[in-house]
Amino acid sequence: MPLVLYGCETWSLTLREEPRLRGFENRMLRRIFGPKRDERKLHNEELNNLYSSPNIVRVLKSRMRWPGHVARMGERRGVCRVSVGKPKGNRLVGRPKRRWEDNIKMDLQEVGYGGMDWIELARDRDKLRAIVNAVMKLRVP
Repeated sequence: MPLVLYGCETWSLTLREEPRLRGFENRMLRRIFGPKRDERKLHNEELNNLYSSPNIVRVLKSRMRWPGHVARMGERRGVCRVSVGKPKGNRLVGRPKRRWEDNIKMDLQEVGYGGMDWIELARDRDKLRAIVNAVMKLRVP
């Protein structure tokens, strides 16, 4: 899990990648737990019962710790400028690519903090901790 999730706080995860990551996790769990005695493949529900940790998508959606660090940085720091800043120039034609900030806003909306500014939420450590705990309790298919 740590190897797969290295640097996940900065990923811009799309809806197409979520089932792929979940499928990868199930393949690895099947390999770890091996076949049952009757040599049949373990179903997803059985894997979830055997593996007590939250699934990979839920861990990815709890990545609100990094935005907290970015929000508490000064605006002169490079990480904050790259993450929150607006680049100059023209955009490409078509639908804009999903940004890291857009993913953070979507995750907040799933928990019920959609209308609030994520930077203000991230600066309050107690609220941020409560949000991360709420995200970890979400049901992810």
